[in-house]
Amino acid sequence: MPNRLTEHALQQSRSFGVRRIPALRPLGWLARGWRDLMTCPLPGLLHGAVMAAFGAALFWQARHQFWWLAGAFSGFLLVAPVLATGLYAVSRAIERGEPAGLGTALAAWRPRDHRLVVFGALLALAGTGWVLTSASLIVSALPGQVNRPVDFLRLVVLAEQGLLFETWLVLGALLAAPVFASSVVALPMLLDRPIGVLGAVFTSWRAVMEHPLPMALWAVLLLVLTGLGMATVLLGLVVVLPWLAHASWHAYRDLVLAHDDRERV
Repeated sequence: MPNRLTEHALQQSRSFGVRRIPALRPLGWLARGWRDLMTCPLPGLLHGAVMAAFGAALFWQARHQFWWLAGAFSGFLLVAPVLATGLYAVSRAIERGEPAGLGTALAAWRPRDHRLVVFGALLALAGTGWVLTSASLIVSALPGQVNRPVDFLRLVVLAEQGLLFETWLVLGALLAAPVFASSVVALPMLLDRPIGVLGAVFTSWRAVMEHPLPMALWAVLLLVLTGLGMATVLLGLVVVLPWLAHASWHAYRDLVLAHDDRERV
């Protein structure tokens, strides 16, 4: 049965082509994502405000346990793309010349099938696993407690002995890389196409493996812009998160080519 499911998913994935793109194409995704945000700002800004408020609540809850917070914020970033599903729907409506608004974003969450729920649950598991791994690593490897951001900076980032920070970064990258490769195309594709979760994941991996340079640039842009949003006391996330969500829709549309839109440029 597993082999049959895998074969079916591979067949689904092969029904979609992957378009060749230049290395700097992600900059164009940002430009088009910004255009969509300005065209229909309300859903995006509400989404960003809710996400920033959640981040603020997370920070307040763990303000004296920063060893939890460091992993929780990075785990939150793993789950955030599935929460942007409504904004993919807004970008799709704008692309099609259809009316787009808050109702468009909310309609994407009506329970028509379970695929997004399944994918969201898998991302949540990955995020939870990283939070626990991060907290365990920091707590077990340090002689002192990391209760404040300054403690994390002093005992982990600027530690004179050991390679704890480097190890923490490597472990985070080892988890984030496959999650990024599995979701960068799959999430908007699940919204847009009647394809199974595994088929969408296979397509996403193909897009990443066939375009290592532009997809590496896209990953860096996502990380840097999100980091800048966090550095502004989370206020920048109100704009950055919906901007990146709309841009992610255009990444999917640029990369994935189905039989019924072969002529699209």
